[in-house]
Amino acid sequence: MHFLILALSLLQMAEKSSRGPQDVPSSSPDENEFPFGYPTNICEDAPDQKYLCSNCNNILKKALQTLCGHRYCSACLSWIVRNNKNPICQKCKEEDPSTLSEGSLLAEEREHQSLCEYALIPCHTGCGHVVMRKNLADHLEDGCVNNVTVCQKCKRSLSSSEYQKHSCEGSLCREQKRVQTETSSKEKNHSTVLINKDGCRFSEVGCSFRGSKEKMKEHEKTAVGAHMLLLLQHIKQLKASLCTVSKAANGFIPPSQLNVNDTEKSIPDLQIPGSLEINGDLEVDCFPGSSVPEDDSILQHLVREKVISELENKLHVFENIVSVLNKEVETSNLEITAFRRQSELDQNIIRGLELKIAELHRCLTQKDAGLSNLHKSLLFSEQASYDGVFLWKITDVGRKLQDSVTGRTVSLYSPAFYTAKYGYKVCLRIYLNGDGTGKGTHVSLFFVVMKGDYDALLPWPFRHKVTFMLLDQNNREHIIDAFRPDLTSASFQRPVNDMNVASGCPMFLPLTKLQSPKYAYVKEDTLFLKCIIETNS
Repeated sequence: MHFLILALSLLQMAEKSSRGPQDVPSSSPDENEFPFGYPTNICEDAPDQKYLCSNCNNILKKALQTLCGHRYCSACLSWIVRNNKNPICQKCKEEDPSTLSEGSLLAEEREHQSLCEYALIPCHTGCGHVVMRKNLADHLEDGCVNNVTVCQKCKRSLSSSEYQKHSCEGSLCREQKRVQTETSSKEKNHSTVLINKDGCRFSEVGCSFRGSKEKMKEHEKTAVGAHMLLLLQHIKQLKASLCTVSKAANGFIPPSQLNVNDTEKSIPDLQIPGSLEINGDLEVDCFPGSSVPEDDSILQHLVREKVISELENKLHVFENIVSVLNKEVETSNLEITAFRRQSELDQNIIRGLELKIAELHRCLTQKDAGLSNLHKSLLFSEQASYDGVFLWKITDVGRKLQDSVTGRTVSLYSPAFYTAKYGYKVCLRIYLNGDGTGKGTHVSLFFVVMKGDYDALLPWPFRHKVTFMLLDQNNREHIIDAFRPDLTSASFQRPVNDMNVASGCPMFLPLTKLQSPKYAYVKEDTLFLKCIIETNS
């Protein structure tokens, strides 16, 4: 049982060394530039809530996740802990005050940082390698150049695993062996003094690291796993020595087979009350009732309980983290639902605007049509005459003649004109390629009676003489033709529709004469027609 007490005390010493004052930051973070998180305006888009500190609401700087699962800046967490006797996570208070637990208490100490198996730590022997904490033992066994053992026979430097398998031929005399042993012991004692003076506190169990106080603090903080391994190896050696001495004391091993000197070297300065003195130099536990297997089972049980406790703590932390993540997922789902609802509203607004645009487009088309009619009316008003005399200017004669030949535009109507201010409304109609008996050979010119605003006050049928004139632009020979209306013809009765059937001269002018260079009826692709209505006849 004394062996078990010794093992527990060594474990407690290791835990204290891994959680000593050196773990607490000795200096506060830079107070000049963003001490409590980075401002959110450094991001182009607004950062998600999970990237913001629960205290300063800025972007996390040196982020830490607490046991309750919330995130804080390192400086914010230190400030809260230093300035509050019982620092409670503000986020837990805001979310649900009734669920506050021990996990909501904030603390600067992060034991996981010094115990994480995946943390990168430098080798404590000073070989310069950086390895994961869980791989440190393998590194010490096979890869560390400083962790070597010199074979006393062949003087070769071997790693621990190589030394266990190593065997060499040849032997040294007892005197040489004794001298080498004494020299090695003196060097070891001297090295121990030096290490105790400037080295690690675990040098007595095999740690050979040396350095300044600052480096020593960092070393003891990061090399907890290695120290535990060295302690375990040392405990095994003590256990083996104690068992050997105990068996010898109870008569299981003859004194001649017991190397007391070797045992003394393996248990330096060990004093345990109630022990048995052998040869005046060694005191060990020699209770006959102590059972080594029983001690092993108790130690394994304690280690198992410690591992289970650590796993339960980790499970609790992970449950808190998952709880926070679930809340963040719920918040994100609510935001997504809100965005979808807003998107539907926006789509409805867009559809409404599209309908309004279509309606405006239709109104605009109607207004364009109205403006076109007004423009035509205005043009007709400008060209209209009210004395029975009308001069019609036709341009682009060549193109319009070709359109008449191809049938694209068979005839042309002139603007309306009047016999008087409130008289008959009439117009002219011309077929440049002829119509009826003059089709293809002559220009046909007709007179059209139109439906007017004052037809009810006028005498019917229309009976005034009509004279057509194709003007020679050189004023030499005008083409003139005239006719009197047939009073029985429907062309001169009061119009029922917008205009009556045209009546006039189907063989007004031969096409050969129109196109002859001897005449100037068409000049600069323009011709002039004149109509005279004798209103006094």
